[in-house]
Amino acid sequence: MINLSTHEINAWVSAFFFPLARVLAVLAAAPPFSNPALTLRVRLAAGLAITFAITPVLPPIPPLDPGSAAGLLILAQQMLIGLAMGFAMRLVFTAVDLAGEMISLQMGLGFASAYDPQTAGQTAVISEFLGLLALLVFMAINGHLMVIATLVHSFALIPIGVQTAGPTTWHTLAQAGSVIFSSGLFLALPILVALMITNLALAVLSRAAPQLNLMAIGFPLTLALGFASLVVALPYLSQPLQQLFELGLRSMTGNLSPRML
Repeated sequence: MINLSTHEINAWVSAFFFPLARVLAVLAAAPPFSNPALTLRVRLAAGLAITFAITPVLPPIPPLDPGSAAGLLILAQQMLIGLAMGFAMRLVFTAVDLAGEMISLQMGLGFASAYDPQTAGQTAVISEFLGLLALLVFMAINGHLMVIATLVHSFALIPIGVQTAGPTTWHTLAQAGSVIFSSGLFLALPILVALMITNLALAVLSRAAPQLNLMAIGFPLTLALGFASLVVALPYLSQPLQQLFELGLRSMTGNLSPRML
C-alpha cells in the first residue's frame, strides 16, 4: 500500500500547477496562440501538454501548499509574468498594425475598414492585410515554436519562487512599448514618403492649374500609387519583420537590446 504525506502531495501539485499558470497566461496573450480562432479547449490542451513536457527539466520548485497565502501569491505572480511575456510579443504585431493604419490614412483608405477578430473591432484594410502577412511570416519561420522555447527558457531566468521579476525587467517591458511607434513608422516610412511626394505634386498642380478637379484626379492617383508602392515594398519587409520578431522574443525575457529601437 502506497502512503503519501500531505507534504509530498503538495510538492507534486506545486511542480505542475505553478508552471501551468505561466504557460496558460502566455498562450492567452501571445500571438499566434491568442487568436480567437483557437478555442479555449485547444489552448488548455496545448498548455497541459507543454507543462507535462517541460516539468521534468524545470528548476526545483518550493513545495508550498497551493491553497495557502504564499501559494496563491506565487500563482498570481506566475500569471502576471506570463501575461507580461505574451504582451511583449503582442507589441510586435501592434507595430505592424500601426504601420498599416498610417498607410491607409495617407492613401485615403482610412474610411475602409473590416472586422478584425484579433481585436474584436474595426481595422483598416491595409492594417488587416499587413497583420495577416506578418502572422504568416511568423508561422513560416516557426515563430510559434520560438515562443514556446522562450517560455521554457524563462523558467531558468525567472524561476518560480517567492521572488518575482526584478524592476529592470518591468522597465524593459515598458521600454519595449516604444516599438509600437518607432518600428511602425519605420515599416511604413517608404510608402509614406512616396505618398507625401504625390500629395506635394498634387498641391503644386492645383496652384499651376486651378481649373483641374483634384478630387477626381488626386484620390484615384493616390490610391494607385499607394498600392504600387505597397507591392514594391512587400519583398523588402521580411528582414524588418524578422528583426521585430527577434526583439519581441528578447523582450519576453526582459533582454531588450537598445540598438533594435
